[in-house]
Amino acid sequence: MTSNGLPFGKGHGTENDFLLVPDPHNQLAFHPHDVIRLCDRRSGIGADGLLRVIRSAAHPDATTMASEAEWFMDYWNPDGTTAQMCGNGIRVFARYLVDTGRALPGRLAIATRAGIRHVDIDTNDNITVDMGRPVLPGPDGINVTAAGHSWPALHVDVGNPHAVALVDSLDHPGDLRTSPLVEPTTAYPHGVSVEFVTVLGPGHLALRVHERGVGETRSCGTGAVAAVTAVRHLRGAHADRYTVDVPGGRLAVTVQSDGTMRLSGPAVLVAHGFAYPDRSTRPTPPT
Repeated sequence: MTSNGLPFGKGHGTENDFLLVPDPHNQLAFHPHDVIRLCDRRSGIGADGLLRVIRSAAHPDATTMASEAEWFMDYWNPDGTTAQMCGNGIRVFARYLVDTGRALPGRLAIATRAGIRHVDIDTNDNITVDMGRPVLPGPDGINVTAAGHSWPALHVDVGNPHAVALVDSLDHPGDLRTSPLVEPTTAYPHGVSVEFVTVLGPGHLALRVHERGVGETRSCGTGAVAAVTAVRHLRGAHADRYTVDVPGGRLAVTVQSDGTMRLSGPAVLVAHGFAYPDRSTRPTPPT
């Protein structure tokens, strides 16, 4: 952190918003309480997550990927925990790299805790990321309960875990201010994101999500991919392109011939500035 504070950017993908903190050489003494303070929407700046911008060679979680990807997305949930992957976050991360001159437009490799992801970025707001091939590793027999309603759910792994429930109405899960109950309780010892999905038509879905470590968010990129995977598996759908409506906008998921999926949607930077997670370093206001 400089004498002026901690430099940051802020951006969003379909209103799923993130703080971006440049730390290319992994020199910041970063702690969970810093993330919690910065992401708090009342006492901090406010965000659904924080993305530390670090060179892969400088972070122990990414050194093995440094020869293929210069930059590592060090993703933190607003509760101070780290996570493997974020489909909206990585698009915002790529936008930040290009807009700040750290990378050139085109095809960009980015290291994540879920492995290397490739992003196609140009000068437009829309960005596409290769999300890999979702898997259905089990466990089976998952059940989700919210607002007095219960549904069977399918476990989908998109580099992070999701429990996807198909519902008749997105109103049925209630306000999602509290975490849905996921059973058996031993199925996800490290937590899980829960998607509630409706099928609006061929190749057209809508969803709400309660994200692990966050709460309900306006959008979830990995959740959109998990939703498409679940609908194809449970309904036998075979479309190769899906429109996914989320409260914050619209995403597109394309299914490749090899089963891998590509996620497309907007990624927009809205602010740059300085933050003061350590309140003792706050500047004195001008008189």
